[in-house]
Amino acid sequence: RAGADKVSVNSQAVKNPQLIKDGADIFGSQCICVGIDAKKVSDGKWTVYINGGRVDMGLDLIEWVHTIEKLGAGEICLNSIDADGTKEGFDIPMLKAVCDNAVPIPVIASGGAGKINDFCEVFEKTGATAALAASLFHFKELTVGEVKDYCRSRGVIVR
Repeated sequence: RAGADKVSVNSQAVKNPQLIKDGADIFGSQCICVGIDAKKVSDGKWTVYINGGRVDMGLDLIEWVHTIEKLGAGEICLNSIDADGTKEGFDIPMLKAVCDNAVPIPVIASGGAGKINDFCEVFEKTGATAALAASLFHFKELTVGEVKDYCRSRGVIVR
């Protein structure tokens, strides 16, 4: 009613998964984005954290994305704790595990963008449908227009 197109829930979704289902039932799956902060524990395994990446829930990432899809989440914003703030690129293995093998719902890549090519790489190497960055734009190292133009020049379809 306030005009929001969608909402993103993270820690509260882990603590109370019914929140996802209730939101999807009332507003539709397209309005429910579940944010996930995950950290690598071994090759091909990640665990879910809450409270801004401070509390390890001991919850397997792949199991969690299956659960949230079944509950009605329409989108995932997947943040790699390992990559976040490093400017070394997105966590391609984690994104591939979720986008290409786990769930068909859209996934937003988060954490690690440091250069313009990181955006194209995430789209070329994973099934991510969107990618986000913060400091690159906040500190005016890149503009959204520059990223879009570069991705278009590499054949990535951009709105």
